[in-house]
Amino acid sequence: MTAVLETDSILDDFDAALTAASEELAHLRVPAEDVATALNQSRELMNWLHDGGWTRWGWPEHVGGLGGSSLIRCQIVERLALAGYPIPDHLLVLEVVGPAIVKHAPDLAAERLPTALRGDELWSQGFSEPEAGSDLAALRTKAVRREDGDFVINGQKIWTSYGAFADRIVLLARGGTVDDRHRGLVMLLVDLNAEGIERRPIALASGREELAEVFFTDAVVGADRVIGAEGTGWSVAMDLLQYERGTYAWMRMATATAYLQQLLIALDTQQPSANAAPTVGQAYLNLAALRARTAATLRRLDAGEPVGAETSVDKLLLSTAEQAVLDAAAALLPVQFLLSDTTEAAHWRDHWWYSRAASIYGGAREVQYSIIADRILKLPKENTGGR
Repeated sequence: MTAVLETDSILDDFDAALTAASEELAHLRVPAEDVATALNQSRELMNWLHDGGWTRWGWPEHVGGLGGSSLIRCQIVERLALAGYPIPDHLLVLEVVGPAIVKHAPDLAAERLPTALRGDELWSQGFSEPEAGSDLAALRTKAVRREDGDFVINGQKIWTSYGAFADRIVLLARGGTVDDRHRGLVMLLVDLNAEGIERRPIALASGREELAEVFFTDAVVGADRVIGAEGTGWSVAMDLLQYERGTYAWMRMATATAYLQQLLIALDTQQPSANAAPTVGQAYLNLAALRARTAATLRRLDAGEPVGAETSVDKLLLSTAEQAVLDAAAALLPVQFLLSDTTEAAHWRDHWWYSRAASIYGGAREVQYSIIADRILKLPKENTGGR
C-alpha cells in the first residue's frame, strides 16, 4: 500500500510540474518539420524530464537514476504523451538498450549512461543487416579481437533508427563464421564518430531521413566497450529484446493512444461519418488489449522475471493497435488526410506511413506467428513432405 501511495504522489507531482511548465514547453508540442528539429526538441524535453527527476525513476543510482520501480517511469511517459508531448526519441532507444547495459555491463553503464539519460547523447541500436532482419542469427558484421584485446569491426547495419544523427550504437557482431549462427556473437557500445564508420541516411516514404545505413571498415572498438562477454552476444540480445517488446511497446501504445485522442478532437470539429463510432471503437479496443498485455509484461520485467517468447503476443498486438488507429484517421479524415497541405495533415500522413512498418520492425508479424505456434502453443510442425 505504501508503494502505491508513493507512486500516486510522484505522478501527481509530475502532473503539477508539467502544468506549471506548460508555457515553457509549449513549443515542444508543435510537430517538428524535419528529423534534426525533432531531435533538438527531444533533447530539450529529455533535459527537462531528467532535471526534474521524472525519467530517472527506476534506473539504478550508479547510472544517475533514483532507484525505485521502472513502472513509475512508464506511467510518467504515458501521461506525457496524453498531455500532447511526443515521447522523446532519445528515450525510445534508451529504454530498449539501457537495461541490458545496466545488467550485463554495470561499469560501462555507470560511465556512459548518465549522459544519455540527460539527453545529451543520442544512442541507436545496430541489429538489422541487409541479409539479417527477422533472422538475426544470420548477421555478418564481424568483430575480430586483436592481440591487445580491442576489436576490429567490419560490416554493415541497415534500418538503424536515428543512425545518421546518433552518438553511439549498441552493436551486435560475430567473432566467428555465419554458420555459427547464435554462437560466438558479441555486443559492443561503439562511438559513431570513430574512424572507419560511414553513415548514409535512408528516407522514409514521408521523406524524413530517420533511418540510416551504417558501414564499418576496420573500425576499432576498445575491449572496455563489451556488453556482457565475448561470445554471449546472443543472450544479451534476447535480454534486450524483452524491453523492446515491453517498455518500447508501452511507449508506442501511449503514443498511439495520444493519436486516438487527437483524432477524436478532430472529429469533434466536423460532422462525423456514420462509420466513425465502430471504427474508433475497434481502434480503442485494440489499444485496450495492448495496454493490458504490455502492463502485465512490464510488471514481470520489473519483478526480474523472464518473459521470453510470450512477448511475441505483445509485438502482434502493438502492430495491430497502431495500424488500427492510423487507419481510422485515414478513413475518418479523408479530405484532410489526402489533400490538405497543413502541418497537421502532413503529420497524420507521416504517422500512417510509419505505422505500415509496425508489422515488420522488431520482428516481422509472420515470424511472431511462428514463434507463438512453436514455443507457446506447441503446435505440430508443418508437414512439408507432400503428404
